[in-house]
Amino acid sequence: MDVHLIDGTYELFRHFYAVPPAQDVDGREMGAVRGVLRSVLSMIERGATHIGVATDHVVESFRNGLYAGYKTSEGVAPALLSQFPMLEEALAAMGVTVWPMVEYEADDALASAAAKAAQDARVRQVIICTPDKDLGQCVSGTRIVQLDRRRGILRDEAFVEAKFGVKPGSIPDYLAVLGDSADGFPGVAGWGEKAAAQTLSRYLQLENIPRDWRNWHPSLGNARRLATCLFESWDDALLFRTLATLRLDVSVFETVEDLRWSGPRPEFEGQCRAMGAADLFGRVMSAVTSAQAQPA
Repeated sequence: MDVHLIDGTYELFRHFYAVPPAQDVDGREMGAVRGVLRSVLSMIERGATHIGVATDHVVESFRNGLYAGYKTSEGVAPALLSQFPMLEEALAAMGVTVWPMVEYEADDALASAAAKAAQDARVRQVIICTPDKDLGQCVSGTRIVQLDRRRGILRDEAFVEAKFGVKPGSIPDYLAVLGDSADGFPGVAGWGEKAAAQTLSRYLQLENIPRDWRNWHPSLGNARRLATCLFESWDDALLFRTLATLRLDVSVFETVEDLRWSGPRPEFEGQCRAMGAADLFGRVMSAVTSAQAQPA
């Protein structure tokens, strides 16, 4: 079996800016919700059997307590924020496992679910559906991969290394020195993509980088300047790596069979009518028939 893990936050943002606005019978905006539901259903129609969706129920997380500049919900359109609980409710009614994150982030749930699913010998491949570079740290060989569904690009370990110049396990260190504007931390002054890739491809983690620049490998240029910038900002670099490191201890599921899609709950038909998406319910029921015809 394959396990599909979906970044619900990314999907909701993507559809919010890609599909026309639409209101439900109560006048609430939910065009993005309908878009995500149809997108997830299309995966089921194409044969996905075990699915989990992680969302940021609130944007803030434990990382905001570690670093004041970390991303918040400030500036996010209210019409988008209001759709998160509606999406979670609708996905659950459609029969899809959902992990709404409050203390942790959606990325932490995806990372935890990927690691746990990969422990099951019955799982052929774990497919993390997001283009987010943070999730690159979870990729392992061809067993745990990322899928950019919009571009149709599959990222295995070789792809991650070719794209960033470092192995997946070094992605948090790479982001620590480069910074991540989307998450709100600046990185280390003086470090760019080339320097980060060349240095971490050789030393893998920050702690392995020699403090004395004269001990750096001779192939690494600007060693004196880079070492000075790094070790003068050492505590910040370690903090930024903590911010970039995804948690693997989030409670997600007991067994991968918990993720098997078997059809909607009774309330889903009424939700589809309220959303003005009667066609969606018909497609879901057709997918149930198709799923029941497939071998377990």
